[in-house]
Amino acid sequence: MFLARRPSPPHSSGGGNRTQGLSLRLQWEQENQNMDPAALTLLCLCSVGLCGAASATPIQDSGSGIYGRSQERVSDGVRNPEKLRENNISVQIPFSCPQTSLPELRKARGDVPDPHPDPNAEPEPASPVSDFENSYNYVLSRLAGMDQEIHKLMVGHYTVDVKLSQVIERLTTMDAKVLELEDSVREAFQHSRDNRKETGRLEGCMKGRRIGYKCYLVYNSYEHYAGASRKCSERGGRLAMPRGRKEQEALADYVRSFFHPGNWPVWLGINDLQTEGAYLYDDGTQVSYFQWRKHFLSGQPDGGRRENCVAMASDDGDWWDHYCDRAMNYLCEFDDRVAL
Repeated sequence: MFLARRPSPPHSSGGGNRTQGLSLRLQWEQENQNMDPAALTLLCLCSVGLCGAASATPIQDSGSGIYGRSQERVSDGVRNPEKLRENNISVQIPFSCPQTSLPELRKARGDVPDPHPDPNAEPEPASPVSDFENSYNYVLSRLAGMDQEIHKLMVGHYTVDVKLSQVIERLTTMDAKVLELEDSVREAFQHSRDNRKETGRLEGCMKGRRIGYKCYLVYNSYEHYAGASRKCSERGGRLAMPRGRKEQEALADYVRSFFHPGNWPVWLGINDLQTEGAYLYDDGTQVSYFQWRKHFLSGQPDGGRRENCVAMASDDGDWWDHYCDRAMNYLCEFDDRVAL
Protein backbone atom coordinates (compact mmCIF):
# COMPACT_ATOMS: atom_id res chain seq x y z
CA MET A 1 0.00 0.00 0.00
CA PHE A 2 1.48 3.31 -1.08
CA LEU A 3 -0.37 5.44 1.57
CA ALA A 4 1.26 5.68 4.97
CA ARG A 5 -0.70 5.93 8.16
CA ARG A 6 -1.69 9.48 8.96
CA PRO A 7 -3.64 11.05 11.83
CA SER A 8 -7.32 10.57 11.41
CA PRO A 9 -8.77 13.18 9.07
CA PRO A 10 -11.83 15.23 10.02
CA HIS A 11 -15.24 13.70 9.31
CA SER A 12 -18.40 15.41 8.24
CA SER A 13 -21.18 15.44 10.77
CA GLY A 14 -24.39 13.61 10.18
CA GLY A 15 -25.37 12.17 6.84
CA GLY A 16 -24.50 15.23 4.77
CA ASN A 17 -23.30 15.25 1.23
CA ARG A 18 -20.55 12.66 0.69
CA THR A 19 -18.81 14.87 -1.84
CA GLN A 20 -18.49 17.59 0.74
CA GLY A 21 -17.04 15.05 3.16
CA LEU A 22 -14.53 13.87 0.58
CA SER A 23 -13.58 17.44 -0.17
CA LEU A 24 -12.81 18.02 3.45
CA ARG A 25 -10.79 14.80 3.52
CA LEU A 26 -8.77 15.74 0.43
CA GLN A 27 -8.25 19.26 1.70
CA TRP A 28 -6.89 17.81 4.90
CA GLU A 29 -4.57 15.47 2.95
CA GLN A 30 -3.27 18.38 0.85
CA GLU A 31 -2.47 20.33 3.99
CA ASN A 32 -0.38 17.39 5.17
CA GLN A 33 3.08 18.15 3.76
CA ASN A 34 4.22 14.53 4.07
CA MET A 35 1.62 13.25 1.55
CA ASP A 36 3.14 11.88 -1.70
CA PRO A 37 1.76 13.94 -4.66
CA ALA A 38 1.30 10.87 -6.89
CA ALA A 39 -0.51 9.00 -4.13
CA LEU A 40 -2.67 12.05 -3.45
CA THR A 41 -3.59 12.26 -7.11
CA LEU A 42 -4.59 8.57 -7.20
CA LEU A 43 -6.64 9.10 -4.08
CA CYS A 44 -8.18 12.12 -5.68
CA LEU A 45 -9.21 10.24 -8.80
CA CYS A 46 -10.44 7.14 -7.04
CA SER A 47 -12.37 9.15 -4.47
CA VAL A 48 -14.62 10.57 -7.15
CA GLY A 49 -15.02 7.24 -8.97
CA LEU A 50 -12.69 7.91 -11.93
CA CYS A 51 -10.38 4.94 -11.42
CA GLY A 52 -12.28 2.43 -13.53
CA ALA A 53 -14.72 4.43 -15.63
CA ALA A 54 -14.12 4.64 -19.37
CA SER A 55 -17.07 6.96 -19.99
CA ALA A 56 -16.75 10.20 -21.96
CA THR A 57 -19.58 11.90 -20.03
CA PRO A 58 -19.11 13.89 -16.83
CA ILE A 59 -19.67 11.90 -13.70
CA GLN A 60 -21.83 13.39 -10.99
CA ASP A 61 -23.38 12.11 -7.85
CA SER A 62 -26.74 10.66 -8.84
CA GLY A 63 -28.01 9.86 -5.45
CA SER A 64 -26.35 6.53 -5.09
CA GLY A 65 -23.10 8.31 -4.26
CA ILE A 66 -19.73 8.32 -5.92
CA TYR A 67 -18.98 5.11 -4.07
CA GLY A 68 -21.75 3.29 -5.91
CA ARG A 69 -19.29 2.10 -8.64
CA SER A 70 -18.27 -1.52 -8.58
CA GLN A 71 -15.04 -2.58 -6.96
CA GLU A 72 -13.99 -4.20 -10.26
CA ARG A 73 -14.07 -0.84 -12.12
CA VAL A 74 -12.25 0.87 -9.28
CA SER A 75 -9.43 -1.71 -9.25
CA ASP A 76 -9.25 -1.56 -13.05
CA GLY A 77 -8.85 2.19 -12.88
CA VAL A 78 -6.06 1.87 -10.38
CA ARG A 79 -4.26 -0.55 -12.68
CA ASN A 80 -4.96 1.46 -15.83
CA PRO A 81 -5.18 5.17 -14.97
CA GLU A 82 -4.05 6.01 -18.50
CA LYS A 83 -7.56 5.14 -19.70
CA LEU A 84 -8.64 8.47 -18.26
CA ARG A 85 -6.47 10.35 -20.71
CA GLU A 86 -7.07 7.95 -23.62
CA ASN A 87 -10.87 8.49 -23.37
CA ASN A 88 -10.69 12.22 -22.49
CA ILE A 89 -12.82 11.79 -19.35
CA SER A 90 -13.97 15.08 -17.88
CA VAL A 91 -14.99 15.21 -14.23
CA GLN A 92 -16.50 17.87 -12.06
CA ILE A 93 -14.98 17.80 -8.63
CA PRO A 94 -15.45 20.36 -5.89
CA PHE A 95 -11.72 20.69 -5.23
CA SER A 96 -8.45 20.82 -7.14
CA CYS A 97 -6.11 17.80 -7.12
CA PRO A 98 -2.36 18.14 -7.52
CA GLN A 99 -0.99 17.79 -11.08
CA THR A 100 1.00 14.57 -11.32
CA SER A 101 2.38 12.96 -14.49
CA LEU A 102 1.46 9.43 -15.62
CA PRO A 103 4.94 7.99 -14.89
CA GLU A 104 4.70 9.31 -11.36
CA LEU A 105 1.30 7.67 -11.03
CA ARG A 106 2.75 4.36 -12.19
CA LYS A 107 5.65 4.72 -9.81
CA ALA A 108 3.30 5.48 -6.94
CA ARG A 109 1.12 2.55 -7.93
CA GLY A 110 4.16 0.25 -7.89
CA ASP A 111 3.72 -1.18 -11.46
CA VAL A 112 7.20 -0.33 -12.76
CA PRO A 113 10.61 0.05 -11.14
CA ASP A 114 12.18 3.42 -10.72
CA PRO A 115 13.91 4.26 -14.07
CA HIS A 116 16.36 6.55 -12.26
CA PRO A 117 17.63 4.68 -9.21
CA ASP A 118 19.73 6.44 -6.69
CA PRO A 119 23.39 5.98 -7.69
CA ASN A 120 24.49 6.38 -4.10
CA ALA A 121 22.20 3.65 -2.86
CA GLU A 122 23.99 0.54 -1.61
CA PRO A 123 23.36 -2.59 -3.72
CA GLU A 124 21.45 -5.37 -2.14
CA PRO A 125 23.80 -8.10 -0.92
CA ALA A 126 23.71 -11.29 -3.00
CA SER A 127 22.29 -14.23 -1.18
CA PRO A 128 24.01 -17.66 -1.14
CA VAL A 129 21.10 -19.00 -3.17
CA SER A 130 21.75 -16.45 -5.91
CA ASP A 131 25.46 -17.33 -5.99
CA PHE A 132 24.61 -21.02 -6.22
CA GLU A 133 22.13 -20.38 -9.02
CA ASN A 134 24.71 -18.32 -10.92
CA SER A 135 27.34 -21.04 -10.53
CA TYR A 136 24.84 -23.70 -11.50
CA ASN A 137 23.79 -21.78 -14.62
CA TYR A 138 27.45 -21.17 -15.52
CA VAL A 139 28.25 -24.87 -15.23
CA LEU A 140 25.21 -25.74 -17.33
CA SER A 141 26.27 -23.27 -20.03
CA ARG A 142 29.80 -24.68 -20.06
CA LEU A 143 28.45 -28.23 -20.27
CA ALA A 144 26.21 -27.21 -23.15
CA GLY A 145 29.22 -25.70 -24.95
CA MET A 146 31.27 -28.83 -24.33
CA ASP A 147 28.42 -30.96 -25.62
CA GLN A 148 28.35 -28.93 -28.83
CA GLU A 149 32.11 -29.30 -29.25
CA ILE A 150 31.87 -33.05 -28.65
CA HIS A 151 29.11 -33.23 -31.24
CA LYS A 152 31.30 -31.36 -33.73
CA LEU A 153 34.19 -33.72 -33.00
CA MET A 154 31.94 -36.73 -33.49
CA VAL A 155 30.70 -35.36 -36.80
CA GLY A 156 34.29 -34.64 -37.87
CA HIS A 157 35.38 -38.13 -36.79
CA TYR A 158 32.53 -39.69 -38.74
CA THR A 159 33.42 -37.63 -41.82
CA VAL A 160 37.08 -38.66 -41.58
CA ASP A 161 36.05 -42.29 -41.08
CA VAL A 162 33.85 -42.17 -44.18
CA LYS A 163 36.62 -40.59 -46.25
CA LEU A 164 39.13 -43.12 -44.93
CA SER A 165 36.78 -45.95 -45.89
CA GLN A 166 36.47 -44.47 -49.37
CA VAL A 167 40.26 -44.19 -49.67
CA ILE A 168 40.70 -47.79 -48.50
CA GLU A 169 38.09 -48.93 -50.99
CA ARG A 170 39.84 -47.06 -53.77
CA LEU A 171 43.21 -48.48 -52.74
CA THR A 172 41.73 -51.97 -52.72
CA THR A 173 40.33 -51.39 -56.19
CA MET A 174 43.67 -50.02 -57.34
CA ASP A 175 45.50 -53.00 -55.83
CA ALA A 176 43.20 -55.35 -57.69
CA LYS A 177 43.80 -53.45 -60.92
CA VAL A 178 47.55 -53.43 -60.30
CA LEU A 179 47.48 -57.18 -59.75
CA GLU A 180 45.53 -57.61 -62.96
CA LEU A 181 48.00 -55.36 -64.74
CA GLU A 182 50.95 -57.30 -63.31
CA ASP A 183 49.39 -60.54 -64.48
CA SER A 184 48.83 -59.03 -67.90
CA VAL A 185 52.41 -57.75 -68.07
CA ARG A 186 53.76 -61.07 -66.86
CA GLU A 187 51.67 -62.89 -69.41
CA ALA A 188 52.71 -60.48 -72.13
CA PHE A 189 56.36 -60.88 -71.13
CA GLN A 190 56.01 -64.64 -71.22
CA HIS A 191 54.43 -64.43 -74.66
CA SER A 192 57.20 -62.10 -75.77
CA ARG A 193 59.85 -64.43 -74.44
CA ASP A 194 58.20 -67.41 -76.06
CA ASN A 195 57.88 -65.50 -79.30
CA ARG A 196 61.50 -64.45 -79.09
CA LYS A 197 62.59 -68.01 -78.50
CA GLU A 198 60.50 -69.19 -81.38
CA THR A 199 61.85 -66.40 -83.52
CA GLY A 200 65.42 -67.30 -82.51
CA ARG A 201 64.83 -70.94 -83.27
CA LEU A 202 63.39 -70.13 -86.66
CA GLU A 203 66.23 -67.70 -87.32
CA GLY A 204 68.81 -70.33 -86.31
CA CYS A 205 67.36 -72.91 -88.62
CA MET A 206 66.81 -70.48 -91.51
CA LYS A 207 70.17 -68.65 -91.32
CA GLY A 208 72.33 -71.33 -89.72
CA ARG A 209 72.98 -74.95 -90.50
CA ARG A 210 70.88 -78.02 -89.78
CA ILE A 211 72.74 -81.02 -88.46
CA GLY A 212 70.53 -83.99 -87.59
CA TYR A 213 67.70 -82.78 -85.33
CA LYS A 214 69.46 -79.53 -84.46
CA CYS A 215 70.13 -76.15 -86.01
CA TYR A 216 73.32 -74.13 -85.36
CA LEU A 217 73.95 -70.43 -85.83
CA VAL A 218 77.12 -68.37 -85.27
CA TYR A 219 76.54 -64.90 -83.75
CA ASN A 220 79.22 -62.45 -84.75
CA SER A 221 79.05 -60.37 -81.55
CA TYR A 222 81.41 -60.38 -78.60
CA GLU A 223 80.21 -61.75 -75.27
CA HIS A 224 81.92 -63.33 -72.28
CA TYR A 225 81.04 -66.93 -71.53
CA ALA A 226 78.08 -66.27 -69.20
CA GLY A 227 76.70 -63.54 -71.50
CA ALA A 228 76.92 -65.83 -74.55
CA SER A 229 75.10 -68.59 -72.66
CA ARG A 230 72.33 -66.14 -71.64
CA LYS A 231 71.93 -64.80 -75.19
CA CYS A 232 71.48 -68.28 -76.61
CA SER A 233 68.90 -69.10 -73.93
CA GLU A 234 66.93 -65.89 -74.65
CA ARG A 235 66.74 -66.90 -78.30
CA GLY A 236 65.32 -70.28 -77.37
CA GLY A 237 68.58 -72.23 -77.69
CA ARG A 238 71.83 -72.88 -75.82
CA LEU A 239 75.56 -72.81 -76.48
CA ALA A 240 76.62 -75.56 -78.93
CA MET A 241 77.52 -78.86 -77.23
CA PRO A 242 79.07 -81.31 -79.72
CA ARG A 243 78.61 -84.84 -78.34
CA GLY A 244 80.38 -86.94 -80.95
CA ARG A 245 82.90 -86.91 -83.82
CA LYS A 246 80.30 -86.60 -86.59
CA GLU A 247 78.66 -83.59 -84.92
CA GLN A 248 82.09 -82.10 -84.14
CA GLU A 249 83.27 -82.35 -87.74
CA ALA A 250 80.04 -80.80 -89.06
CA LEU A 251 80.34 -77.87 -86.65
CA ALA A 252 84.03 -77.32 -87.49
CA ASP A 253 83.20 -77.18 -91.18
CA TYR A 254 80.36 -74.67 -90.57
CA VAL A 255 82.49 -72.37 -88.37
CA ARG A 256 85.43 -72.50 -90.82
CA SER A 257 83.18 -71.48 -93.72
CA PHE A 258 81.60 -68.67 -91.65
CA PHE A 259 84.93 -66.96 -90.76
CA HIS A 260 87.00 -67.96 -93.78
CA PRO A 261 89.75 -66.97 -94.33
CA GLY A 262 90.20 -65.69 -90.75
CA ASN A 263 90.60 -67.59 -87.54
CA TRP A 264 88.16 -66.52 -84.83
CA PRO A 265 87.37 -68.74 -81.86
CA VAL A 266 83.73 -69.23 -80.77
CA TRP A 267 82.40 -70.22 -77.35
CA LEU A 268 81.07 -73.78 -76.86
CA GLY A 269 78.82 -74.90 -74.01
CA ILE A 270 81.62 -76.69 -72.10
CA ASN A 271 83.40 -75.69 -68.82
CA ASP A 272 85.04 -77.04 -65.66
CA LEU A 273 83.88 -74.22 -63.36
CA GLN A 274 82.63 -76.54 -60.64
CA THR A 275 85.60 -78.91 -60.45
CA GLU A 276 88.99 -78.42 -62.06
CA GLY A 277 89.47 -80.94 -64.89
CA ALA A 278 85.87 -82.27 -64.70
CA TYR A 279 84.31 -80.76 -67.83
CA LEU A 280 80.54 -80.50 -68.09
CA TYR A 281 78.10 -79.33 -70.75
CA ASP A 282 75.91 -76.33 -69.99
CA ASP A 283 72.98 -78.66 -69.28
CA GLY A 284 75.02 -80.28 -66.47
CA THR A 285 75.85 -83.55 -68.22
CA GLN A 286 79.43 -84.85 -68.31
CA VAL A 287 81.50 -84.42 -71.48
CA SER A 288 82.51 -87.76 -72.96
CA TYR A 289 84.05 -86.60 -76.23
CA PHE A 290 86.93 -84.07 -76.52
CA GLN A 291 88.64 -82.35 -79.44
CA TRP A 292 91.58 -80.67 -77.65
CA ARG A 293 94.34 -79.12 -79.68
CA LYS A 294 97.33 -81.47 -79.73
CA HIS A 295 100.68 -79.74 -80.22
CA PHE A 296 103.97 -80.15 -78.40
CA LEU A 297 104.22 -76.38 -77.88
CA SER A 298 100.55 -75.44 -77.29
CA GLY A 299 98.71 -78.56 -76.25
CA GLN A 300 95.29 -77.99 -74.57
CA PRO A 301 94.08 -77.60 -71.94
CA ASP A 302 96.94 -75.64 -70.44
CA GLY A 303 95.29 -72.93 -68.32
CA GLY A 304 94.87 -74.90 -65.13
CA ARG A 305 92.53 -73.19 -62.65
CA ARG A 306 92.67 -69.86 -64.49
CA GLU A 307 91.11 -71.00 -67.80
CA ASN A 308 87.88 -72.91 -67.26
CA CYS A 309 85.75 -72.26 -70.39
CA VAL A 310 86.15 -73.98 -73.79
CA ALA A 311 86.16 -72.39 -77.28
CA MET A 312 86.49 -73.85 -80.81
CA ALA A 313 89.07 -72.48 -83.26
CA SER A 314 87.54 -71.58 -86.61
CA ASP A 315 90.53 -72.68 -88.73
CA ASP A 316 90.79 -76.32 -87.65
CA GLY A 317 87.92 -76.86 -85.14
CA ASP A 318 90.23 -77.74 -82.20
CA TRP A 319 89.20 -76.88 -78.63
CA TRP A 320 91.03 -74.40 -76.42
CA ASP A 321 90.54 -73.51 -72.79
CA HIS A 322 90.25 -69.73 -72.13
CA TYR A 323 89.46 -67.22 -69.41
CA CYS A 324 85.68 -67.22 -68.99
CA ASP A 325 85.50 -63.40 -68.96
CA ARG A 326 87.14 -63.09 -72.37
CA ALA A 327 84.85 -61.60 -75.06
CA MET A 328 84.34 -63.86 -78.10
CA ASN A 329 81.83 -64.77 -80.78
CA TYR A 330 79.55 -67.65 -79.84
CA LEU A 331 77.77 -70.61 -81.43
CA CYS A 332 74.18 -71.47 -80.47
CA GLU A 333 72.24 -74.64 -81.12
CA PHE A 334 68.43 -75.04 -81.45
CA ASP A 335 66.17 -78.05 -81.55
CA ASP A 336 64.68 -78.55 -85.01
CA ARG A 337 61.17 -79.95 -85.17
CA VAL A 338 61.66 -81.33 -88.65
CA ALA A 339 64.45 -83.86 -89.07
CA LEU A 340 66.33 -83.74 -92.34
